[in-house]
Amino acid sequence: MSERLSQRLFPLLGHPGNVRSAQAEPALAQVLSARAARRNECARDLVCLAYSQIWSEAEIATSAQVLAARLDAKAPGVFDDGVAAQVRRELEGVNTIIRTYGLGARPVYSEIDGAGVIDAREREARLQGASGLSRVVREGSVQDFDPSLEFAIALLDTSDRTDAIGYEPIAEGLNAKAMARAKGFDWSAHAYPAMILTGIGPEVEGQSLSPLGKYHLRVAATRFAHGDIGFIVISGGRAHPRETRFAEAEEMRRALIERYAIAPEAIVIEPYARHTTTNLRNAARRLAMLGAPLDRPMLIVSNEGQSAYIESADFTQRNTDELGFQPGTVGQRLSPTALEFTPSRRSLRVDPRDPLDP
Repeated sequence: MSERLSQRLFPLLGHPGNVRSAQAEPALAQVLSARAARRNECARDLVCLAYSQIWSEAEIATSAQVLAARLDAKAPGVFDDGVAAQVRRELEGVNTIIRTYGLGARPVYSEIDGAGVIDAREREARLQGASGLSRVVREGSVQDFDPSLEFAIALLDTSDRTDAIGYEPIAEGLNAKAMARAKGFDWSAHAYPAMILTGIGPEVEGQSLSPLGKYHLRVAATRFAHGDIGFIVISGGRAHPRETRFAEAEEMRRALIERYAIAPEAIVIEPYARHTTTNLRNAARRLAMLGAPLDRPMLIVSNEGQSAYIESADFTQRNTDELGFQPGTVGQRLSPTALEFTPSRRSLRVDPRDPLDP
């Protein structure tokens, strides 16, 4: 599991071939040496150890500069904005994990993200477990480069937040039948290549479907019965309440099959998004995975309030603030619960921290 989390969250720094050749570079060697000394000063103080693993801005900048000079743009784990940007993202991701799950920092969306209130005893247990896990030698890891990556991965494990790899590989498992149907599918035979059905989770612990989620299902099944939609893409991860074991997309898929007899091969799940912004962004990625024509309007189906929000100026601003771009273009309103939506290809660019849905 640690290896899969590393590959998913830290595809550049977690790849031994990327970092070991750069460790001897004087500037980076100095950073790593100073970080090791900082850790050693903590002795058995676990809180001190957690703080010592956090990367300073100067350490991030130096690491990004050195690795950008050493690595080719086609190195494993490098995305389209280059090595330096990728290094910065991954190290900032390490910091976020340590602060949130080790030190109890409050995330932006604390009602669904993070670890909640961590008392002193629980914090010690998490840090102790993460410290122990991160010291056990793991074949293929970069523990000898800097143990902070392994420490961050261990914190996610001890906090039971391994969402990032819960449904990988995403084109298999529950999506396998839809992927098989998509091969050679005649997209021109349907007015809408797909319906995007947004998840909406319960607020009650142990509840798999929310009352509004059941409403979404009825609206979606009724609209799909018209016969002019190719696939249903359900987007929603483990969100409400925080630390729920239920992923909205998986539970809604089950209900569409059991309650409304919709064929499994017509349904694709996107089980990572925990916000409306990422519902739409991630749905575009599943549509691309299917081979759907992204230049054609899709249909977004949700409750009236969320549907109105999606076409509001507030939502446009939120996309800018949180994603840095618009996941698509909202088009014609067909009903209080249905909007046309053309995905943006900008949504297809993958950030290594996407599955955590910051």
